[in-house]
Amino acid sequence: MIQFEHPAILWFLLLIPVGVGVWIWLQFRNRKRLEQFADRTMFGRLIPDASRWRPHTKFGLIMLGAAFLIIAIANPQEGSKMVKGERLGSDIAICLDVSNSMMAEDIQPNRLERSKRIVNNLLSALGSDRISLVVFAGSSYVQMPLTSDYSAVKLFLDQIDCSLISAQGTAIGDAIDKAMQSFGYGDPDREWVKKQGRAIIVISDGENFEDDAVAAARQASSQGVRVCTIGMGLTSGTPIPEYRGGQRVGYKRDRDGNTVTTHLDEATLTAIANAGKGVYVRANNNSSVEEIVRMIEGMEKDSYGEAMFSEYESRYQYPLVAALFCLLAELFIFERRNKKVNLDKILIQENEK
Repeated sequence: MIQFEHPAILWFLLLIPVGVGVWIWLQFRNRKRLEQFADRTMFGRLIPDASRWRPHTKFGLIMLGAAFLIIAIANPQEGSKMVKGERLGSDIAICLDVSNSMMAEDIQPNRLERSKRIVNNLLSALGSDRISLVVFAGSSYVQMPLTSDYSAVKLFLDQIDCSLISAQGTAIGDAIDKAMQSFGYGDPDREWVKKQGRAIIVISDGENFEDDAVAAARQASSQGVRVCTIGMGLTSGTPIPEYRGGQRVGYKRDRDGNTVTTHLDEATLTAIANAGKGVYVRANNNSSVEEIVRMIEGMEKDSYGEAMFSEYESRYQYPLVAALFCLLAELFIFERRNKKVNLDKILIQENEK
């Protein structure tokens, strides 16, 4: 079975038909320009050493060589064999805000659904790290303890909605404490060892009304745990929709009948990340996940024992050789005919004899 190490690079193959289309258009335009100066039957006399097929052959070889080169860069791989190796990773706790404000639709489809997509992207980017999942609003609890089973994490993630916690509010500090507990901190039955290979990722709009989240992040940092934050929403503010029976019935209002708005509190999330010696990123920034993943990859790794890994053999050499052959062949083909060896003249002379 063939697979590619970098499949996204194969999108560049779409440039090949585009290049062919441009080439055909240029050839058609040049032909029309020539016809303005002379009749087609005169082309052979006006340009006696011009060749019809050589320019097309050269261009075809360039396009074919480019296609093989793109395939080589994508690194095709085949065959897999299972090898035993040491499994190294970090412990990551993801704290997901499920308060009602996460239903705001200032980022589509809404803050909560976008948060779940970010978690899925994180799981795809992380390697052999262990993951725990904490959900929080006015209170918090560990929904998924530390595990390396990403399929189970995704299964639990799909079940998350804003009805999981009845106590509304946003207690980020309590969520950080629960994340620490998922690492074993404060457990009398487990010996706590301070390490630099743990991180907490808080995904929230930052509207913290319940506790001192900065102090909780600072305490986590003192134990070697880095706290990162991902901001959900826009700073401009937006109303919070209310649903009944799956249908929107309006927007949340306060006791005076005024529409309640929610906005991204970047100041709070930045302060939490700074206290936790982590990073803060906004969810609508495409590089948000990448920046946090780079930080995690640079952290200390623990050994989780031996595991079986799939190992593939690279086969980029074959398309690379084919690309070099096409490009070298193109160099040795001249656009004009060789006057010393002209096949048309040889055929004419043979007919005259």
